[in-house]
Amino acid sequence: MITMPKPVVAAIVAMLAASVYVQVAAAEVDASRGEAIGAGCLACHGIEDFRNADPPYRVPKLGGQAATYLVNALQGYRNGARSHPIMSAQAKSLTEQQIEDVAAYLAGLGSVAVTAGGSDGSAPAAARTCAACHGQNGISLSPTWPTLAGQHEDYLVYALEQYRDGKRKNGVMMPVGGMLSDADIEVLARYYAGLEGLETTTKD
Repeated sequence: MITMPKPVVAAIVAMLAASVYVQVAAAEVDASRGEAIGAGCLACHGIEDFRNADPPYRVPKLGGQAATYLVNALQGYRNGARSHPIMSAQAKSLTEQQIEDVAAYLAGLGSVAVTAGGSDGSAPAAARTCAACHGQNGISLSPTWPTLAGQHEDYLVYALEQYRDGKRKNGVMMPVGGMLSDADIEVLARYYAGLEGLETTTKD
């Protein structure tokens, strides 16, 4: 079992507080304004099993993710906490309002209702730490954090390796990722990918 260090627990509390602020600040969002930008997102994220050329992993599923998490992810690409040639360039071209609008649009396209619940008992030991934020069944307990259930296995491996290697910046995930072995990452990615949850989102 992986035990979270006290600094990680403190970071989780801080992020929860920040999520309340983000939701209040985003009261003026307009999903209809985000549709034009979102159409560009779906050129990759709306194709089942669409794969990046380098590095070769399937682009993440967005259907079922909360708007707050999508805002945080886009902000990460814009400020350098995350790095990807296409995503970084796209995010840097967006204003804060546009980020909030497109996140609201994309979050509204999901047709799968994802609900946090209990584990069926098949979770690997390494997932006990993940459950504190991402839920017992991989469905996030807060709109700040991503749902993992149903996400592509190869994308989850890529993301966890990025956190472990310090290439993706996050106050909670970097120390947690630093405690994971290659075997842990493979087991976690396989487990969460096998759960019912996220879907590839397409425009109706």
